[in-house]
Amino acid sequence: MSYIVLARKWRPKRFADMVGQEHVLRALGNALDSGKVHHAFLFTGTRGVGKTTVARILAKSLNCETGVSANPCGVCGACREIDDGRFVDLIEVDAASRTKVDDTRELLDNVQYAPSRGRYKVYLIDEVHMLSNHSFNALLKTLEEPPPHVKFLLATTDPQKLPVTVLSRCLQFSLKRLSAALIGERLKFIATEEGLAFEAAAVALLARAADGSMRDALSLMDQLIAFAGGALTEVNTRSMLGTIDRAHVTRILDALARQDGARLLAEVADLDRDAPDYDRALTEIAAFLQRVAIVQIVPDAATQDEEFDAEALASLAGILAPEDVQLYYQIALGGRRDLAMAPEPRSGFEMTLLRMLAFRPDADASSTSAARPARTTLVAPTAVAAPVAVRPNGIDASSWAAVVEAANLLGMVRQFALNCVPAGFDGQTLRLMFDAGAAHRRTPQIEEKLSLGLSTYLGTPIRVLYESADSALVTPARRRAIAEQDKVVRASAAFEEDAAVKGLRERFGAEIDSASVKPTN
Repeated sequence: MSYIVLARKWRPKRFADMVGQEHVLRALGNALDSGKVHHAFLFTGTRGVGKTTVARILAKSLNCETGVSANPCGVCGACREIDDGRFVDLIEVDAASRTKVDDTRELLDNVQYAPSRGRYKVYLIDEVHMLSNHSFNALLKTLEEPPPHVKFLLATTDPQKLPVTVLSRCLQFSLKRLSAALIGERLKFIATEEGLAFEAAAVALLARAADGSMRDALSLMDQLIAFAGGALTEVNTRSMLGTIDRAHVTRILDALARQDGARLLAEVADLDRDAPDYDRALTEIAAFLQRVAIVQIVPDAATQDEEFDAEALASLAGILAPEDVQLYYQIALGGRRDLAMAPEPRSGFEMTLLRMLAFRPDADASSTSAARPARTTLVAPTAVAAPVAVRPNGIDASSWAAVVEAANLLGMVRQFALNCVPAGFDGQTLRLMFDAGAAHRRTPQIEEKLSLGLSTYLGTPIRVLYESADSALVTPARRRAIAEQDKVVRASAAFEEDAAVKGLRERFGAEIDSASVKPTN
């Protein structure tokens, strides 16, 4: 007997067998049980989420010999013929191969005739967005005034390409991508029914690789059975998918947590021997960091995770600061975006890890906590030789912008600092006046990072006090805004005085759009 692939063998035959899509199944069930069934349905969603499966079950519900209901019997002649794909009144069409208007007209010529075998003549048109405009026009007339014995079931992965005239005549149901948890549970059930031994981590990897598609998940399981001879283990699954060993990810993150650059590069060199997919490697690192972040908030989550090693999660959750986990996660995501522009994948991967390593623990803060490294801050290599020589007792309004630059204050901390002006500094306490218009930028986190950055730069702990000032306070940010505005004014004047511009205005009566004039630098 020929082998039936899992995706076909385990295709649901009843609504109750489907995984997920409860919002669609409930609506269809109510319509069928009440006898108020629309003449045209449109099922949308990404590949493998059950669009044509729902359509076939709906066709079975409409034509079951026991009556129209949400629970077709599955054993009558009509149900069995639909399951076997040989029901004469279920006309399935692949729109991708029948895009011409003549094909559509030929298809619709028999719409007027009563069904031969069942209660309804059902047209199931898959990938309906592939029809030509003329084909849609031919279909539209029938959708507007369909015979009572005809139902249209349309399916597409790209509903935006359908004319609004077609969309407005259909009941539209959007099928969602399935979660990895739902796919994983279904794979476990099928593996058990098939008599296959499996590791939970292997199933979790397949479910994640399926990217929301149940059909893809079953195809991957078929591929794994062939690849591994039926041994559904984590090692075999990783080898087939090309993902890196989870233990290797753990060692890389452990080297990062301990700030061991030599060991980190050695781990990358060892990883490179297997010619890995470095994009997948960064994905694995990001996924691991996400689990570590969860364990730091909910420690018991480590023992409930089937995909990740509980001991490794607990260990890294203990030695990595929560803010470092968040930072490394963002750097890993950014590294994936930058990987395509790197000279080669390995160098891009290495630079991503080295970027994480560049955020090293502050020595002063680390002495206060023996349990794990202190919260990290980026220490500017120019802090020793700053652009402007600033004495601890010499911070004033004229030097403040240079201090902010030399202290390497970044992001929102930098923006808030540039909206401030020093009002006094005695070597230990700095008083800052801040623009009232920037009050929304002031948060406890911003204040803490500003104080830490200045203390690191000056080499001594300092205290920062804040005072609100009116909006006329001349801050570095205000001076920069005034300078930029002055550039725009001068650029606009220079543009108006340009000989070519004057010629155009005189000859054609052209007007200058002042808002479009921008300085060149």
